[in-house]
Amino acid sequence: MKYFLVVLFGMVPMNCILAQNQARISARVLDAKTLKPLVAAVVSIQNTNFTKLTNSDGIVVFESIPAADYLVLFHSQGYKDALFPVSLKNTLVIDLGTILLELDQVADQQAAVIQLFEDDLTDDNSSSENTSGLLQSSRDAFQQAAAFNWGQARFRIRGLDSENASTMINGVIMNKLYDGRPNWNNWGGLNDATRNQEFSIGTTPSDYTFGGILGTQEINTRASIYRKGSRITFSVTNTNYTGRIMATYASGMSNLGWAYVISAGKRYAQEGYFEGTTYDANSLFLSIEKKLNDQHSINITGFYTPNERGKNSPNTTEVTHLTSEIYNSYWGYQNGEKRNARVKTVEEPILMLNHYFKINDHTNLNSAVLYQFGKIGNSTIDYQNANSPDPTYFRKLPSYYSSMYAADNGEFSGEFTPDYDNAEKNRLAFLANPQIDWEVMYRANQNPVVDANSNIIGYEAAQSHYVLYEDRNDDQTIGVNSNFNSQISENLIVNSGISFRDLKSHNYQKLLDLLGGAFFEDIDGFYSGTQAQSDLNNPNRQVKVGDAYGYNYRLSAAVLEAFTQFKFSYNKIDFYLAQSFSRTNYQRNGLYKNGIYPTISFGKSQKLNFENFGFKGGMIFKISGRQSLNLNAAHLTKAPNLRNSFSNARLNNTIVDGLQSETLNSLDATYVFRTPKLQTRLTAYYSKIKDATKISFFYAEGIFDNEAGYTNTNAFVSQTLTHLDKKNIGAEFSFEYQINPTLKTSFSAAYGKFTFDSNPNVSINNDAVASIENTNPSFDFGTALLKNYKQAGMPQQAYSLGLEYRDPKYWWLGTNVNYLAENYIDVSPISRTNRFYINPASGFPFPEATEERAAELLKQEKFDPMILLNLIGGKSWRFKNKTFGLFTSINNLLDCKYKTGGYEQARNANFRQLNQDVSSGTPSFGNKYFYGYGRTFFVNLYFSF
Repeated sequence: MKYFLVVLFGMVPMNCILAQNQARISARVLDAKTLKPLVAAVVSIQNTNFTKLTNSDGIVVFESIPAADYLVLFHSQGYKDALFPVSLKNTLVIDLGTILLELDQVADQQAAVIQLFEDDLTDDNSSSENTSGLLQSSRDAFQQAAAFNWGQARFRIRGLDSENASTMINGVIMNKLYDGRPNWNNWGGLNDATRNQEFSIGTTPSDYTFGGILGTQEINTRASIYRKGSRITFSVTNTNYTGRIMATYASGMSNLGWAYVISAGKRYAQEGYFEGTTYDANSLFLSIEKKLNDQHSINITGFYTPNERGKNSPNTTEVTHLTSEIYNSYWGYQNGEKRNARVKTVEEPILMLNHYFKINDHTNLNSAVLYQFGKIGNSTIDYQNANSPDPTYFRKLPSYYSSMYAADNGEFSGEFTPDYDNAEKNRLAFLANPQIDWEVMYRANQNPVVDANSNIIGYEAAQSHYVLYEDRNDDQTIGVNSNFNSQISENLIVNSGISFRDLKSHNYQKLLDLLGGAFFEDIDGFYSGTQAQSDLNNPNRQVKVGDAYGYNYRLSAAVLEAFTQFKFSYNKIDFYLAQSFSRTNYQRNGLYKNGIYPTISFGKSQKLNFENFGFKGGMIFKISGRQSLNLNAAHLTKAPNLRNSFSNARLNNTIVDGLQSETLNSLDATYVFRTPKLQTRLTAYYSKIKDATKISFFYAEGIFDNEAGYTNTNAFVSQTLTHLDKKNIGAEFSFEYQINPTLKTSFSAAYGKFTFDSNPNVSINNDAVASIENTNPSFDFGTALLKNYKQAGMPQQAYSLGLEYRDPKYWWLGTNVNYLAENYIDVSPISRTNRFYINPASGFPFPEATEERAAELLKQEKFDPMILLNLIGGKSWRFKNKTFGLFTSINNLLDCKYKTGGYEQARNANFRQLNQDVSSGTPSFGNKYFYGYGRTFFVNLYFSF
């Protein structure tokens, strides 16, 4: 390790550390409409360490800087950025004069789209995770299209999800150690407080971290950089929430060296766009800075954003045809009000202490300490010795009878025996009661009280057959970070950083509601005897509200990371080199001695250790003042995330067989051409993720065997994929042309081919078979033929054409039409293994199975392309020192119905079951889909003063 760091820092060429001629730049920054000074506007010299704030007169002065060619960026919250080239080679003093910054309505457009990704989209099997959150403040035309226009269709830049990007607040990485993804809910509803952001896309350099192959997002909440003033916002929409109010006040830096920012918000919905989807979110933010002297400042930041939302169900085509695209099976009426059984609750406050140390005009050392704690809960219904409460349970739908075949005696009968009479009865029964029946569950949990004449006079609580519980995570995370950056010379900037994160996570099943009953048994109803016991150390427990049951364990994780980066800048070429090192430790500690796994469930697991390295570099060829060619490349390894390290962490300590670090490679090349009227960019990219691990859960039938012979075991299983490779190749194009001072057009395009690039190994953790054989619960199913199948959950092609008019009287109107295509279903790996062709009753191949028919059954479904037409517009007014603004948008004006994602049900896991189900014409276990919003609107009214 010491040798590694010596080599890194030894790369600094000493001949670059030379004295330079000193120069001076000055300017005055004003509001373009009122011509009043903008105080605390951020002025930075690009590709250097020079950054200053304007004073009370809007003036900024850079002194004692090396004589060279620079780009000076002027930025103030709520205004458009301004970028000016400066050459100090022939003169040592330049006054840029008055810089006028115009109000930027893109911030309001951001407010309209941010709701699309703060909704949690990473639930298991959703295949619709979204990364548009990374782009909310971007200025590039392509990135704006990706976030604002394509985000509603779950578009992912370069086909990569958010675990391949680093999201940071004040230099501290916010990606969860559990799954590698940031939880947007932790700062949701605080748009004004989180607008100060910096981005690096792909593997381009970041001053704060080595980053991932998707990019880096740094959110800065230092109190002194916020523009002084107040802002109140009111919003109305019909998406995941219906109303929002938000207020923010920034004090600016006082003469005593104090600055503070406070922001609060409320978002709510009795019902969002999809049926039964409630929404209740509160947000509070506070940042306080004390400037100790010219070198030292201390900043304290706090986020508290408790929120809960009712989820919506994925549905089969059969269910959607019986109902609609907005149908949600997760809710039902209770006492006349809608109650959703599946509610996600997030309450994870963040406290952060930052120390800013300005060593000199060329060197800074910024350090931070973070503490995050709280809970995440996902509720659902549990039941014992009772029927499924799910209204879309396959036995309750018409297809259960219309897809019936004669009983299988081990030989292929091929006899189709539909029962259309009962199918019609099921259809009518479903339409009469298509939602969860809460009253039936309450009655099932109570015994009738009768009088002397056997008349029912009431009910008394009994053993519950149905309860409401939540899968609960109580996490505590401590993070420590220090970031050093220095302008060594005119040509060289050095960045380095070190961070440590420690996670303590308590995971358990918590009983929320006995639904009228007296207690619930802490057993697994699928088993008997000791195997049914959740905890052999405390057998035959009767649990009540607030108790943990079912599973109970702790996870711990610790990650140490360090990076160095060297950025060189010359007249015709800029280039950089960066390196990283990380060490990761994981461990599980079982708190229950599970009856199925008595020897491998209680106590601590083996400790997992990973060491990883990363290298990246790139260069910019400055062809001319208008043209440049950018090249970037990266090679790095990454530890598997905690979620994918234990094959069934809920019940045992088993570590995934063959677990290893992922290897990631990335290449991209970009051509940029800019003139005062035209801005265009063309990027080609390639990325490869090798040896990934993925765990999922589902219910399967008839796919398991044991040493005594094949068994037709049905069970809820966990499926682990190892040695999974992904390959993403594509291109991005953006074109923006200012036709005249008021009219602008833009075009953006994304073309990608995102495929699986290996045949991964599949293993199944089946509790049912493990309980019979009392052996290792992991069963090797061999390889799944997934190579060249498409990655799911996002359009692989997207195009956007826009036109925008901005009137000199501060109103504007825009429209864009978007075409998105090449979106695919998430396939079932287990159906692509050799077991798919084996009859579990005999152990021999199905005689009717042919390669031609199997190819038809296993063909990956491609969703229909979609056209989304959006309208946006706004108007702002200025009265004395107050600004009033109105922003409106209508997305998907044509009310296009489209699928954003979906997955194959793995329940039909062999050829005969799937063939019969599909051949019936009304499959019981068809693909399940998520649908996008139809026509939606957003109205935003704000007051700034």
